[in-house]
Amino acid sequence: MITKAVIPAAGLGTRLLPATKEQPKEMLPIFIEDESGMICLKPFLQIVFEKLYNAGIREMCFVVGRGKRSIEDHFTIDEDFMDHLQAKNKLDHLNELSNFYEKVRKCTVVFANQPKPLGFADAVKQARFFSRNEAFFVHAGDDLISSRKNYLPRIASVFEKQNADAVFFVQRVSDPKKYGVVTGKKINAEVYHVNRIVEKPARSRSKLATVAIYVFSPRLYEAIEKITPGINNEMQLSDAIQALIDQNDAVYAVELNKWERRIEIGDPASYRDALTAKISLA
Repeated sequence: MITKAVIPAAGLGTRLLPATKEQPKEMLPIFIEDESGMICLKPFLQIVFEKLYNAGIREMCFVVGRGKRSIEDHFTIDEDFMDHLQAKNKLDHLNELSNFYEKVRKCTVVFANQPKPLGFADAVKQARFFSRNEAFFVHAGDDLISSRKNYLPRIASVFEKQNADAVFFVQRVSDPKKYGVVTGKKINAEVYHVNRIVEKPARSRSKLATVAIYVFSPRLYEAIEKITPGINNEMQLSDAIQALIDQNDAVYAVELNKWERRIEIGDPASYRDALTAKISLA
């Protein structure tokens, strides 16, 4: 049973400037249908949190950096604001916020600091104190999957059945150059035994692009120690995964179903698509 999740949310979000000059991109709002069927606006990162919560995760570590204080504030229960909503008789908003805070109360939420923006692998490395010797999810704070049911148990199941060291989602795309791209042997309808992963290749023999949602064994941290800065002088998680492959650790990818859709907010075009996507908390 995997009980912990690391949620990197320390990126600068420069491709979404000027909106992200003072606001973390992970806190940008998108529309979602909540558990009661009501359409509301929620920060993207809150939806990530609730997806993890609904999958049974109760220990979460947000990796943040400079300028991300609003994330800590959002996940800190504010009783005074609750009283304000009660006094104003804004009961719908009060109930929504109460439900969110109840989930926060039932979780252990900690924050780790990434002092410099040195890449996704470096962000995950900051949470080593949190996950220690346990397997753990890594769920990027700016990535989601729109699915008919919660997608996290699927990669957890593959991780356990294959006795793996890394499992992550992939999606077939037309232009893989801006993603990590994998090749491997297909072992069933949706699972690949990965033999190669390359970050943002100029040319690629595959159109299977990584989705930034993973399960790792603690061996990932050893692999991160072996890599050097790559693209943009950042520590790439794809390079750490390749280091796992090079030392014959078991790495698998799970392809999204045709009825599933990746939702990301990395740039204006993807954020616009996220605003029009139909997302539920399943």
